[in-house]
Amino acid sequence: MPAHPPARRAGRRSMRPTDHHTVLRWSPEGLVRVDDEPPGPLLAIDSWLVDEGAVRGYDLHWARFGGWCAQLGVPEPVLARFRVAVTAALPRTGRWFPRVEAGPSGGLRLRLRPAQPLVRAARVLVAPPGDARVRPRWKGPDLDLLLALREQATAAGAGELIVCDGEGRLVEGAFTSLLWWEDDALCTTPDERTLPGVTRALLLAIARARAVEVRVRAPLPEELTGCETWLVNAAHGICAVTVWDPAGVPAAPAPRAARWQAALDLAARPLDDA
Repeated sequence: MPAHPPARRAGRRSMRPTDHHTVLRWSPEGLVRVDDEPPGPLLAIDSWLVDEGAVRGYDLHWARFGGWCAQLGVPEPVLARFRVAVTAALPRTGRWFPRVEAGPSGGLRLRLRPAQPLVRAARVLVAPPGDARVRPRWKGPDLDLLLALREQATAAGAGELIVCDGEGRLVEGAFTSLLWWEDDALCTTPDERTLPGVTRALLLAIARARAVEVRVRAPLPEELTGCETWLVNAAHGICAVTVWDPAGVPAAPAPRAARWQAALDLAARPLDDA
């Protein structure tokens, strides 16, 4: 596979997954490589980082994807066999960011993709008020819209775009969950229009295990002035916000990020134990 492109300056690198991939279609005989892009829309997708054969929150990813597939009518035994085949097919060496996909008529696919370089800091573009997503709590139906939003951020020199509700309150990133610190409390946005992010769930579980207060609210951008703020997802773990765009919200340092990333990394488990 082609090598990764040269890294951009820290804080401006896009967190979009690489486009170099291999597509495997599920059939009763197992996974079969296909050379053409499968037809039809993506109805549900899920992705996770595989680092030297270990994954964070593997069961949580499959529970989330399985819940969407159940609503699409995929029989539970079919999904169980698909998971076994996918787990066997995932590489045990190197860094990968595979994606499982559900298409029309219950079609299931595995997309094998090398992981991009980790991003630990990002410039963030705040979108105008108004959330145009149709299914914000599903991954898949709004993928084209989110990719277009990400391109807007990239064109503006940012690494991620934050979606806002109709009142201009922050919801989450196009491909990330939003967390921030208020004094010693870890905060995140309400569930109603927020993707049930696996990395977000793992971090909130770590917080509760450490007796750290967890708060839930939808802030205006200016309310995060002076707050250590994170964008989190499976691909990168914790990415600290270093610049807000448009200007007006001073970014705060992120002294907790490295420690909590180390705790998050301890959640990784070998695929061979899955």
